[in-house]
Amino acid sequence: MTLDDIRPAVALAMLRGLARRCPSCGTGRSFSGYLKVADCDHCGEELGHIRADDFPPYLTIAIVGHIVVPLFLMSERFLTPPTWLQLAIGLPITIALTLTLLPHVKGAILGLMWWLGLRGDETQ
Repeated sequence: MTLDDIRPAVALAMLRGLARRCPSCGTGRSFSGYLKVADCDHCGEELGHIRADDFPPYLTIAIVGHIVVPLFLMSERFLTPPTWLQLAIGLPITIALTLTLLPHVKGAILGLMWWLGLRGDETQ
């Protein structure tokens, strides 16, 4: 039996990462803090060396932007609230969405990088 026989499909590895779980076993945690990648505490899979760097924040900004900007435009078109009200509501929503999605997006990218065998450095 080879490593490919027990390796989950890429979509499953990414879904496990999205849930902030180990992409290999799906049981252990892949983060030791908010964004600190750690080795799996269940199966021992080495994940700590994987560096996702800038892609998770970039993807998070794109997702949040595609949610918030249409809401701003629709509220301006149909409700025409004052600018201060839009900012008072929109900024906390934007910050909350960003901080909520970032670790999950990073987990999904971590799952993809683990599946592809990438480390995220220039030496590979």
